[in-house]
Amino acid sequence: MRALEAGAEALLLELDSGEEVAALHAELLRRRYAGDVELGGVREIVPAARTVLLDGVREPRALAARIARWRVPPLAPADGPPPVTVAVRYDGPDLAEVAGLWGVAPGEVPGIVGAITFRVAFCGFAPGFGYLTGLPARLHLPRRATPRTAVPAGSLALAGEYAGVYPRSSPGGWQLIGSTDAVLWDPAREPAALFAPGVRVRFEEAS
Repeated sequence: MRALEAGAEALLLELDSGEEVAALHAELLRRRYAGDVELGGVREIVPAARTVLLDGVREPRALAARIARWRVPPLAPADGPPPVTVAVRYDGPDLAEVAGLWGVAPGEVPGIVGAITFRVAFCGFAPGFGYLTGLPARLHLPRRATPRTAVPAGSLALAGEYAGVYPRSSPGGWQLIGSTDAVLWDPAREPAALFAPGVRVRFEEAS
């Protein structure tokens, strides 16, 4: 782990893998909820692909030294609350292409995706957009050679090692395999984001 001071009161921790980020993020949340005095004053804990940012750190160097001595257990697949289940219509324009890249028939894609329990690794790109990990390496996909100028809201998409659902219409280059009516971002809801870091997600084929 590499620790970098980020301004006067923030600490950026760089790790080697997304799995290490997920484990450290979970450990930080666990300790903060338990009232760990080492994390007193920390306002935000923000995971990304290979980093965790802590904002509101009074003594960044001292905290980095203490975290380096922690024993951080790996995150078990079933850790956390029950998964959020999202109903999906497998009607995406790239469904046949994705099935071809996977070497299966399009009708097999819902079963393959539905058998995976994803986990929100981090959020970004747009309010409510979560980067979901859990795709086995054999199912990783390239982005589209030509991005679309407008991807419909609610599109279930895949790219690289990630899955995601577009919370609103926006440009995008991911492979679109389905759609959902689930509301990913609602400022009037608490929490506003359906997908938050650490949340587990399953996609169920809509009947």
